[in-house]
Amino acid sequence: MNWSLLFFTNSILLGVGLAMDAFSVSLANGLNEPAMKKKRMGMIAGVFAVFQAIMPMIGWGCVHTMLQYFKVFEKFIPWIALVLLLFIGGKMILDGIKNNEEELEETKVGMGALMLQGIATSIDALSVGFTIADYNVVMASVCAFIIAVVTFIICVVGLIIGKKFGMKISNRATIFGGCILIVIGLEIFVKGVF
Repeated sequence: MNWSLLFFTNSILLGVGLAMDAFSVSLANGLNEPAMKKKRMGMIAGVFAVFQAIMPMIGWGCVHTMLQYFKVFEKFIPWIALVLLLFIGGKMILDGIKNNEEELEETKVGMGALMLQGIATSIDALSVGFTIADYNVVMASVCAFIIAVVTFIICVVGLIIGKKFGMKISNRATIFGGCILIVIGLEIFVKGVF
């Protein structure tokens, strides 16, 4: 592929497609933390953007170095995403139930959980490395950068929407957010296995 409008359009569309899971998780994080500050929103969106950029580059690198090993790993991607999102979503649901029984307080997603969310929502982006395999390293890097920018913007929108609704339904927001993560995990699993 050459540097063209088609290259940039494809990169943007890849970014939008890949960012949908991260958008949903951002929405859940906004619901979970309705008083989130702008700096924290930027950090959360940035984590998702970085993972969405790194994963296609890892996939691209695998295509160019160790294709046969990646093919073996590829069948485990839906399982890994399912386990990670079930764990995070289940923990959020339990925290929400616990908070409903006790005094309701806002719970922040910790850095460890945020990293797991980033991995879980971007692990399917590894396969994008196959779709950009004919790009040289500069074009693949630019594509990954565009994916990151698109993901960042979409995640900020998800956080804003989640915060807005989180203020109105804060007593059930954590449970709802956990359910969203579990549904995303199941969706990735079903798409990947069937």
